[in-house]
Amino acid sequence: MTEGLTPTRKRALVRTVTAHFAIGVRRACGLLRLNRASWYDRQHGRDDTTIRLRLRELAQARPRVGYLRLHVLLRRECWVVNRKRGHRIDREEGLTVRLTRRRKRASHLRVVPPRPSQVKERWSMDCVADTLLDGRRVRALTVVDHWSRHSQ
Repeated sequence: MTEGLTPTRKRALVRTVTAHFAIGVRRACGLLRLNRASWYDRQHGRDDTTIRLRLRELAQARPRVGYLRLHVLLRRECWVVNRKRGHRIDREEGLTVRLTRRRKRASHLRVVPPRPSQVKERWSMDCVADTLLDGRRVRALTVVDHWSRHSQ
């Protein structure tokens, strides 16, 4: 009956049942399958608007600063803000610092080796692994001649 309902909706139903019928909260929670801890748990939403505005100002002034440094700056201004709360507000406001990945560059100039001119001049080897239909693994060491492209 009440399996798909959220705890908020179940709390409203408990209020309705206790108001219309002469039963207690304990019995109403049992009927509606609401944990009594959820019934007595009240949300403690805080007003974060002033902290949000100040965080936004600090982040605009210092765009490369992360949430930990912004938390230190808030604490210096005598704001009582938990680090986790500051991180949550930082994420919700979209103030997180975007990390730009550096492009990998070659540390040295790569020299392309000359093409082989005869058989057995240059070889390459590699380990190859595969799985058979019955689940067994097959591993092989392949050795290839660069000039003839034949495997040994």
